[in-house]
Order: sequence, then structure tokens, then C-alpha cells
Amino acid sequence: MNDDLGEHCPVLLEEAVNALAIKPGGVYVDGTFGRGGHSRAILDQPVAAVRLIGFDKDEAALNAAQRQFPNDPRLHMVHGSFARLAEVAREWGLVRHINGLLLDLGVSSPQIDLPERGFSFQNDGPLDMRMDRSTGESAADWLAHAGEDEIARVIREYGEERFARRIARAIVHGRVSRPLHRTAELAALVAAAVPRHEPHKHPATRTFQAIRIHVNSELDDLRRCLDDALDVLAVGARLVVISFHSLEDRIVKHFLRDQARGPRLPKGLPVQHEEVRGRLRLIGKVVRPGEAEVAVNPRARSAVMRVAEVLV
Repeated sequence: MNDDLGEHCPVLLEEAVNALAIKPGGVYVDGTFGRGGHSRAILDQPVAAVRLIGFDKDEAALNAAQRQFPNDPRLHMVHGSFARLAEVAREWGLVRHINGLLLDLGVSSPQIDLPERGFSFQNDGPLDMRMDRSTGESAADWLAHAGEDEIARVIREYGEERFARRIARAIVHGRVSRPLHRTAELAALVAAAVPRHEPHKHPATRTFQAIRIHVNSELDDLRRCLDDALDVLAVGARLVVISFHSLEDRIVKHFLRDQARGPRLPKGLPVQHEEVRGRLRLIGKVVRPGEAEVAVNPRARSAVMRVAEVLV
């Protein structure tokens, strides 16, 4: 099946683009290009030409960009994680010249819906889960050698799965006679290992999420990008992040809060206000999709958008 099949509905499209506060001639970064929905909306804004840098680990996203924006000099694509933001900004002379950064986290609908990508437990396919299939270990490769403690830790921390130890033990014992190569095999093994199933939720949901996050270094990449963003974004730039589960949102929430509050110093220190103020200003309240958007795109229901502006 062609990797480029499948549609992706960009979540909180209007809200995210408005939050970026596009400026004429500004430089913007779409850290998760996907199928280009947010990028298209940014480039379609009624302002002077905007320079847009798109990042994506998935080669299919780069192919989509070539089809949608042929010979468009405003768009520059980078095959790789948004964790490379600082590196690319330095190489291209854009440090402190980037006016906005958008991160739409998680996995895209085309990736989930294509069985050969191995993200979904609902359709059998090779147990891959890599967003960038040109590098790194697949889920099957990792599960073939990881120890029980490591597997349990990943499933517990990244999946918040209470039966992580049971699942890890089942994987380690089961691979002795039958290595895991297919998503259906892993889903069945997890279902058998979990003693109590949540209503209306497949028992493998948390495990698949956890292994995907680990294989793609999603949370580590997010932390690195957020830290580096403060050193490459221009004063007045907007940072817009859309999260889809609590682990991502917790990292974003705490980062924005801490950077808006500034360093916490002992009372009585002789310092000026400017020395202790935060580097960010929080913009508005948390934004969630409305009922109309969720009705059209049920996968949007868990989305949370947070926005901040760079002060220094």
C-alpha cells in the first residue's frame, strides 16, 4: 500500500495559526509537517511572503510536501526531528530570527491507518512503529532483545499501564519460542496478559503508545526542542504546542509555567526584577477542540493547545 494514502485532518487549525500571530515577512517553523495542513494554512495567510521551515521524521511527509508545494521558495523541508531545531537554526543563520514555532505532537492519522507502519493494534502489520524508517530500531527489534525490567519501565512510564510488569514478563517469555514480528501478535499477547480490561478500550492501547514513544524518542525530543527554542526564537515569537496525551502535555505545561515564572531565588537576595523575570509570557488559556471539530474528527477530542510568547 502507498504510504501517502490516507487523509489527515489538522487539529485546531484556525486556533493554532491565529495563535502564531503571523507577521509579514516572518520566519516560522512547523515542527511536525505531517501532511501539511498547518503549513498550508500558515502560507495561505494574507500577509507578505513568509518563510516556513518544516520538520518531519517521516519520508512520506517530505513526499507530501513536494507534491503540495512544488517549487514554492517559501517552504524549506528538513528530514528529521524537531529536536534538531537549534542545529538547523545555526546552520541557516536563523538564531533569534524565528518568529513562531508550532508543534503538533503525536502520530498522524495516515501513520495510524496504514497497517505496514505498525502503529495500530487494530490492523495487522509488521511491528515497526518508527516514524523514520531509515534509521533506528523497529519495535520488533527492540522487543527482541530488551530486558524485562526495561520493557516494564517503558510500558509503565510511557503508557501509564498498571500491568506493565505482567506484560513485560509475557513478552520476554513468549519471544523465546515465538519472536514478535506482527502487530496482531503483540496485541493478542498483551490482551492475554492483562487481567482486567477497561471498558471501550483495547487492552493493548497503552502498551502500543508506550513502545511507539520509546522507539521514536518522542518525549526526549520534545524536551530538547523546548529547551533549545528559547535560544533560537526571536523576542516576541510565539510558541504553540498541541498535545494529545497527558505525558506530552505535562512536559509542555511545566516547561511553559517554569519559564514564565522565572528562576526561584531565596528571599532577600539583592537582585533586580529584570534578573528574575521569566523568559516567556503565557498567552490565553488552554484551548481544546469544540464539539463541531470533534464530531468531524473524533481523534481531536484529546487535543490540548498551549501558547506562550518569548520575552527575552
